[in-house]
Amino acid sequence: MLQGLSHQAREAKSWPFEQARLLLDRVFRLRLTEEERDLAATLVGAGKIAEAVAALPALREPVIFQCGYGASGLPHMGTFGEAARPTMVRTAFRALTEDAIPTELIVFSDDMDGLRKIPDNVPNREMLEEDRDKPVTSVRDPYGEHESFGAHNNARMRAFLDGFGFDYTFMSSTETYRSGRFDEVLLRILERFDAIQAIMLPTLGEERRATYSPFLPISPKTGRVLQAPTLERNIEKGTIVFADEDGTLTEVPVTGGHVKLQWRPDWAARWTALKVDFEASGKDLVDSVRISNRIVKALGAEPPEAFHFELFMDENNQKISKSKGNGLTMEEWLRYGTPESLAYYMYQSPKSAKRLYFDVIPKAADEYLSHLDAFNRAKAEGGNAPAIDNPAWHVHRGAPPAKGSPVSFSLLLNLVAGADASTKDILWGFLERYIPGATPQTEPLLDQLVGYAINYYEDFVKPAKRFREPDARERAAMEALATRLAALPADADAETIQNEVFEVGKQAGFEPLRAWFTALYEVLLGQTQGPRFGSFVAIFGVQRTIDLIHRALAGELAAA
Repeated sequence: MLQGLSHQAREAKSWPFEQARLLLDRVFRLRLTEEERDLAATLVGAGKIAEAVAALPALREPVIFQCGYGASGLPHMGTFGEAARPTMVRTAFRALTEDAIPTELIVFSDDMDGLRKIPDNVPNREMLEEDRDKPVTSVRDPYGEHESFGAHNNARMRAFLDGFGFDYTFMSSTETYRSGRFDEVLLRILERFDAIQAIMLPTLGEERRATYSPFLPISPKTGRVLQAPTLERNIEKGTIVFADEDGTLTEVPVTGGHVKLQWRPDWAARWTALKVDFEASGKDLVDSVRISNRIVKALGAEPPEAFHFELFMDENNQKISKSKGNGLTMEEWLRYGTPESLAYYMYQSPKSAKRLYFDVIPKAADEYLSHLDAFNRAKAEGGNAPAIDNPAWHVHRGAPPAKGSPVSFSLLLNLVAGADASTKDILWGFLERYIPGATPQTEPLLDQLVGYAINYYEDFVKPAKRFREPDARERAAMEALATRLAALPADADAETIQNEVFEVGKQAGFEPLRAWFTALYEVLLGQTQGPRFGSFVAIFGVQRTIDLIHRALAGELAAA
């Protein structure tokens, strides 16, 4: 599917390809000698990536993409973005390299972190309070479904990612620490303890500096993750000494899951142990990435390629916060828009701050549909060469569907408004007349959009509808429009109808002409904007539109 695209990928302008090219440069720089790099560049330039991989064994090791997840809570909008953006870069990298260099996306659950804060939206909070500060995988499941709260949240996250079709390898922090996979790095941190402290202490406040250690010991007596200073270190034995909760001096190995690293050293250790090549993170973590990069270098490794994306804002341009509950949740988006529209919203302008609120969904839905149509047109006109800079290519991981929706989301919203439709059957009654042969089975995407449009209309549009009376010029123009619509042939298409609407507006002297369409939307639909009016009339029906105009002119809509 992704073979034969390397030449296009080298010239592509979209941000995932820009990141993919940087990533390929990194792979060559870190894995190959100068002589090998020259050979690889020659073969890659000729589109012979498979030959390069066959000749250079270092290229056969997977390129590792990673994203992290806090297992003390349920998956959310940020979780989707954390997986979606690296996946887009991964797909671009696979196209750039003809899918010859193996890749892997690791989704890492920080489930060994101590449970510091009890979520408000879970049952049995008293039980969780008893387990406070224990690793999340040692906290009892308040739902009674899994062996721990961490296991419960991990299962929810995996089901969440699977539901969106992500290709990933799941890793648990608890299992990774306990299995010994981190042991080598943990011993290196113990050995280079002073170097790590020299990096970390200047970033901390005075009180925290006095007790800070990169190691968080887990009490053998209580099982809690402790913020305890390291009192002694024994590099030969691989142990540290700390004061347990009862004051007893206790010695534990830093290996085998007896300690957990503080989060910045933990990030660095993870990058080092798992040989992570790429990680995306929010702009708010720029300083943390910089500090973790220094720790990685102190450990003798190379930090991953970093990609920083801007944060989402709420309707008041305030940063979205899980604790505040502002902004938009995953469940809310998926009540009103397709997963593809959400993936498109994650794709577009990742380095620009964007509002994440209900009113962005219709625009995102229609922009996604427009890009999908453009992709399929380009494919039909240019043969099999895909338009790999098209957002739809990235949203669908290189394989967009061959068919979109014949009706836009905004047009459906206006159709719901005009018909005051409350069920799919009512809307399909209009759509089946407008699109001969169309059914929910033959147009599954359109059928999904119908459901989303009804939900969005009922929750947001209908409560905010404000019909107004037309002024004298608008009234005369609408009477003229009703007359001209009545004179149209029964089979008049959307373009013919639109031309009639244009002519009426011009003859009535509306300047700019946009004011004429705004008047139609405000008087007939109770809103300030909408799709092409001709398309609305074509679907809604000419006679129904004439009746709607007469009702508006009689004052029935504004009085309702």
